[in-house]
Amino acid sequence: MQRSATIPRPGRALSLARIAAGVAVIVVLGYTFALGRDGFNPFDYFGYFTNLSSLLAAGVFVTTGAYGLRGSAAPRWLALARAVATTCLIIVGVVYNVLVPGTGSAPVWVRIALHIVFPALALVDWLVAPDRPRLSWRELWVVFPYPVLWLAVVLVRGAVDGWVPYGFLLPERGAGSLVAHVVGLLIALTAAGALVWGISRIPRGTDSGARRAG
Repeated sequence: MQRSATIPRPGRALSLARIAAGVAVIVVLGYTFALGRDGFNPFDYFGYFTNLSSLLAAGVFVTTGAYGLRGSAAPRWLALARAVATTCLIIVGVVYNVLVPGTGSAPVWVRIALHIVFPALALVDWLVAPDRPRLSWRELWVVFPYPVLWLAVVLVRGAVDGWVPYGFLLPERGAGSLVAHVVGLLIALTAAGALVWGISRIPRGTDSGARRAG
């Protein structure tokens, strides 16, 4: 007998936790932006992959939580958005803690919240939440458009006005260094996406039980 592909809906507690996490991140980003209100440019502030990815992921968490509170299953596009958000937050955690640890002008607690706590929460949510969908490898391409567009904008800005969010993307480091770092980032993105996709294909307890029953 063929097994149903129905995905369990998240409970009220999980949905509220997702909304709370998303709202908390938005508050942290707003607070950090307000600290630089005399000189901060929003295009610079959200030019940082951490800030932009955290904002987008927070929106995904809030929206997913809202669907859960309504008792509705999240649509496929939102499940994919959650997978992409988790992938990007893994990149945030890895790049910051490996390439540029301890840098930045934000308070230490903000850096910890955005570079360690939120990425860890997103990964744990993806690992244990009952509404994790099983993703097709043919869909892995969806992790690339947003980061590649971000990277393209950053490289253009670096060439035009000299502003880049991270030192390893400075044009004066030379074309070789830029190419090496871009390739490295794309490899890391592919690996993070493959991890997220691979986790999605690990059977939950209900999945294995359904297979035995079938």
